[in-house]
Amino acid sequence: MTVRMLVRQHWLAMDVLIAVGFALLDTATTLSGASWWPTHPSTLAWIMLAVQALADLSLAARRRAPIVVIAILTGFTLAISLLISPAGALTPAHAGNVWAPYGTILAAYGPFYYCKDRRTAFAAVGMMTLVAARIWDPSVSVITIAVLRTAVGPLLALYFSARHEMLQALRDRAERAEHERYLLAEQARAEERARLAGEMHDVVTHRVSLMVLQAGALGITATDEATRQAAEELRAAGVQALDELRDLVGILRTAPEDDQALPVSGLAELVGESTAVGTPAEFVQEGDPALASPVVGRTAYRIVREALTNVRKHAPGAHVVVRVSYNESQVRLIIRNTAAAAPPANGLAATGSGLGLAGLRQRIELVHGTLRASGTPDGGFSVEATMPSYVPTAEPVVGPA
Repeated sequence: MTVRMLVRQHWLAMDVLIAVGFALLDTATTLSGASWWPTHPSTLAWIMLAVQALADLSLAARRRAPIVVIAILTGFTLAISLLISPAGALTPAHAGNVWAPYGTILAAYGPFYYCKDRRTAFAAVGMMTLVAARIWDPSVSVITIAVLRTAVGPLLALYFSARHEMLQALRDRAERAEHERYLLAEQARAEERARLAGEMHDVVTHRVSLMVLQAGALGITATDEATRQAAEELRAAGVQALDELRDLVGILRTAPEDDQALPVSGLAELVGESTAVGTPAEFVQEGDPALASPVVGRTAYRIVREALTNVRKHAPGAHVVVRVSYNESQVRLIIRNTAAAAPPANGLAATGSGLGLAGLRQRIELVHGTLRASGTPDGGFSVEATMPSYVPTAEPVVGPA
C-alpha cells in the first residue's frame, strides 16, 4: 500500500467522522426545537428527520463532489420549506427559525476550496443562500442568519486557498534558490576540477616524460641485455603512466556522472601486474561478479589497487592473496600479505600522501560498507572490506577529495 493511498484513506475517515458529527448535531438541534421540528411530530416529521441525517452524511463526499453535496442539502432545505409552507404538512414550533441544516456551513466551504470554477461555486452557494433565507417569505432575522451561515464557509475557503497559494509560491522560490545554488556549486566544482587537471598535467607529465626519455636513452646505450630490458620496461611503464594520466585529466575535465565504471574483471589484471613487477600475488574469486553494481565494482577495484600499491611500497617481496566473494546481498574483499622479504626502499615508501586507507574508508562509507585494516600475527597486513552488492548507479557516490 502506497503512502498516497494511506493519506487518502486517512482523509476519507476524517470526512466520514465530520459528516456523522454534523448529522448528530442537526438531529439534536432539530429535536430541541431550534429548527423546523413541530410541537407534535407526525410520521412525516420523523421521516424528514432521517432524510436530514442522510443529507448531512453526504458531507463525506464534499472533497470529490462539492457541488453534489450542496445540491443535496439545498434540495432538502427546499423540500422542508415547501412542506411547511405552502403545503402545511408540517407546523414548526418556532416559525422564525432557519430551517436549513448546520451542514450547509461546511457544504458552502467545498466549492470554493476544491473547485477551480469559481462561477459555479458562487452560483451553487448563492442558490443555497436564497433557499435557506426563504426569500418567498421574507424575514429580516431569517435572511440575516441564513446569509451569515452560508458566508462562513466561502470566507474560510478563500482564506485557506490564498494561504495555500502563498506557501506554494514560497516553496517554489526556495526550490529555485536551492537549484541556483546547486548550479553555482557545480560550476565552481567544474572549474576547480579543470584547474587541478591542468596543474596535474603540467607537473606530472614533465617529470614522467623525463623518466621515459632517460629510460629510452639508457636502453640504447646499455651494453648488457638485462639492463636494456629493464630500461625498456621502465620506458613502457612511463608511457603507460602518461596515457593513464591523459585519461584521468579527461575525466577531471568532465562531469562526475561521466565516470566510467571500472569492471570487476580488472581485478585479475591488477593482480597480474603486481606479480609481473616482483610482488607475487594470488587471485581467488567466488560467486558471480555480475551481482556487483557499477558503483561497488569501482570501489572494489580501487580497494585492491590501493592495497597492492601499499604492499609494493612497504612490504617488498611479500606474497599477497586477493580474495573476493560475490553474493546477492554483499561483496566481500580480503587482501592479505605476508611479512616483507626485504626492507622497503626509502624513496618508494616515502611517496604518497599517507591518506590512502583513510580515503578508501570514506569511499566505502559512501556505499554503506565497512573497512577493516590491521596487522596479522605473522608480520603481514590484512585489508577486509564488506559492501552491499547493489548501490544505485544514480546515487551520487563521489570519492574523497
